[in-house]
Amino acid sequence: MINSSTFKFLSDLASNNNRNWFLLNKVRYEDARLNVLDFASNVLAGISKFDSAIPSTMASKDCVNRIYRDIRFSKDKTPYKSNFGIGFSPNGKKFNGPGYYLHIHPQDSFIGGGCWMPDADLLKAIRQEIDYNGTDFRNIIKNSSFLNYFGGIDTEYKLKTCPKGYEIDHPELEFLKLKSFTFTHALNQKELSSPNAAEQVIEGFAKLYPFIGFLRNAIS
Repeated sequence: MINSSTFKFLSDLASNNNRNWFLLNKVRYEDARLNVLDFASNVLAGISKFDSAIPSTMASKDCVNRIYRDIRFSKDKTPYKSNFGIGFSPNGKKFNGPGYYLHIHPQDSFIGGGCWMPDADLLKAIRQEIDYNGTDFRNIIKNSSFLNYFGGIDTEYKLKTCPKGYEIDHPELEFLKLKSFTFTHALNQKELSSPNAAEQVIEGFAKLYPFIGFLRNAIS
């Protein structure tokens, strides 16, 4: 489970996002990070049982993102993230295609996955797979268990017009317009702090697995 002290550290960091405070609270950060690494290890072991592409031998440190922000090209110059992010893919946090993601934040935790903003070649391949196998795609994302848990596909990144190479009356047009193919499910502190938190996250990712498989098949 994610300790209450980990959430408290993140809350305090959000209110004191500067180097001096962070250095004075470095021990708290290390404790929180170890808690997240341990949690990630448990989730990783669970995912590898239903998704053979995720190696059970991978170290959890290869899945947990750094807390230090890259501020070189950002208007926001705060040096630290106010969350822990964990990416599960064949390459851990280094997503090159579909994967699973866990976001740990005091007020905005969630699990999710899919293929976020794929490059041009991957995007073309995914659209082509939806074009060819639209029925299979709908059967996955409209499955009652899947739909009840995740709801609809994320539509934040979407074209306003028909993508090049497809007709405006294409039956899967709304999906073909997408530039990102992801689903998310919100979690709260109570859920992540419960003794069975890892099991809950693993069950959520297991529901997502058929969608991940569809995307992998598209780009293989």
